[in-house]
Amino acid sequence: MTNLFAKAAIAAVIALGAISATTVTASANDFHPGFHQARYDHHPRGRMCSPRLAVEKARDMGLRRARIDNVTPRRVVVDGFGRRGPDRIVFANVPGCPLIRR
Repeated sequence: MTNLFAKAAIAAVIALGAISATTVTASANDFHPGFHQARYDHHPRGRMCSPRLAVEKARDMGLRRARIDNVTPRRVVVDGFGRRGPDRIVFANVPGCPLIRR
């Protein structure tokens, strides 16, 4: 009977040690439950990707007869012709016109 209590006590100590180890590991990733709202700051007119710069960048990337297709607060779409026919390049509407998709 004493052997049974000893085994139960050892199992309880191991279980408590495992629970405390998983708690430390789980809190290591700095997870905070809840909702965080994403912010999209729209830049004033002077700090956006100019359509002229987007067309120039598209031409430098090999797009012929490049022209502006669409301008939204988040992106500038340039249409033209590439090596295999009609092609489209999408730039972010932020300063410097970084490439989003080709």
